[in-house]
Amino acid sequence: MDKLLFLGDEAIAQAAIDAGLSGVYAYPGTPSTEITEFIQDSKMARERGIRSEWCANEKTAMEAALGMSYAGKRAMYCCKHVGVNVAADCFVNSAITGVNGGLIYIAADDPSMHSSQNEQDSRFYANFAFIPALEPASQQEAYDMIHYGFDLSEKFKEPVMMRITTRMAHSRAGVTRKAEVRNQNERSLPQDKKQFILLPAIARKQYNALLAKQPDIIKESETAGWNKYFDGENKKLGIIACGIGYNYLMENFRDKKCPYPVVKVQQYPLPQCMIEKLYNECDEILVLEEGQPLVEQQMRGFMNNGKPIHGRLDGTLSRVGELSPNMVGKALGLEIEGGLEIPALVAPRPPKLCDGCPHVDSYTALNEAMKSFPGGRVFSDIGCYTLGALPPFEAIYSTVDMGASITMAKGASEGTLLPSVAVIGDSTFTHSGMTGLLDCCVDNANVTIIILDNEITGMTGSQKSSATGRIESICTGMGVAPEHIRVITPLKKNHEENVAIMKEEIGYKGVSVIIPRRECIVAMNKRLKAERAAKEKAAKQN
Repeated sequence: MDKLLFLGDEAIAQAAIDAGLSGVYAYPGTPSTEITEFIQDSKMARERGIRSEWCANEKTAMEAALGMSYAGKRAMYCCKHVGVNVAADCFVNSAITGVNGGLIYIAADDPSMHSSQNEQDSRFYANFAFIPALEPASQQEAYDMIHYGFDLSEKFKEPVMMRITTRMAHSRAGVTRKAEVRNQNERSLPQDKKQFILLPAIARKQYNALLAKQPDIIKESETAGWNKYFDGENKKLGIIACGIGYNYLMENFRDKKCPYPVVKVQQYPLPQCMIEKLYNECDEILVLEEGQPLVEQQMRGFMNNGKPIHGRLDGTLSRVGELSPNMVGKALGLEIEGGLEIPALVAPRPPKLCDGCPHVDSYTALNEAMKSFPGGRVFSDIGCYTLGALPPFEAIYSTVDMGASITMAKGASEGTLLPSVAVIGDSTFTHSGMTGLLDCCVDNANVTIIILDNEITGMTGSQKSSATGRIESICTGMGVAPEHIRVITPLKKNHEENVAIMKEEIGYKGVSVIIPRRECIVAMNKRLKAERAAKEKAAKQN
């Protein structure tokens, strides 16, 4: 087949469709969002009936993917690295239950925190759970690995993680699709009816079975062909290059020929035989891995006879941020040419809320209302509205994790910090804010919760929100008094009225909810543009 120019995310999505996928489950989060969006937009996926709607959060997504696997179908779960944290309970336990149909977990890490609140390395989760992990170095390998990953999952009856990073997800390269498109699995149920029942007696048995698989999983890592040993003449240094780190290494050599022996690692657990060979033949070892020093730590554990091992732990490479060709070149002792100075006319552009964003009017009203409560604090959450921390608003005092605004406000109020106000988006509220609201209602906490409802998941690209049309009924069902659920329209003309409502509810001793509701300006412009295009098309046809 002809080559197609794919993002890494798109290569993964197309591969899953071609490999017999029956459903993808995800919550939007950069840099993984485009995987699900590609499947949603794919004519082929629609024709094959592949399930692809967004889920309320990463935990519900992973559990649903595991359920589809239970039915014998091939399923895929996609998230950014912090999404693995949300789904961690299911993640670890699914290794003990095992799977029925092939199940792949895509974890998209974000070194350098381009759009995230932390750096973390999802390979540690795979290592912790004792499941195989794959790490492609190119878009073509990402495509091919998905096919292999489903087969691997069904071979060992275990979920398989594919770990990618921002550069892999959002860079493009030519990808050749397989000529044969695999049919979806027929429905089939687990032979062992107790396989997924993790009562302690069963779980202990399952856990022992998982451990018993490890030698075969390690052997698979040695022999499957994704991990490779490349010999080199200069044995003073041996290099372990993981995933995209291999690309950064090769970019330092014009002929793509590295003079040092290299182990290219793309499948975990580590290929111990290859690494032992490298360690025994070379004077020193350099470990190139994107993210945290997983391999380097393991090296120091099982091969520590005094030979220097260089990487992120000893300062040869930076402990934080992405790898780069220049960083690798410096670690190799190569002379690196500096880049050009940034011209003075290129001024930095700090992030800000879009012109016309409804959150602008919401924060303007909130700031004025809070002037009447000088001892109070506003706790915020993850979303576009996090920009309320920056000038000109400087309205919020926390952003920790999805849903934390409500429960932090609750805890602060119980620590006598009054008033305590939470700001959360509509999508984040249904993602992980509802349980916090339930806690507030059970304890009759003295908090005001402002749910900024722009009717979409704004920060990640205007995806459909699970909250749309449901917020008031959810709040009522949780136990918020209906008279203290106030809906306002954040517009300049309503400013005085909105400030008055906010003051009233912030001053209320109990749980109150304010819902500023107005369509996201970006989503509105897209909608109006689509409507105009549809009208013009209809007019031409008439």
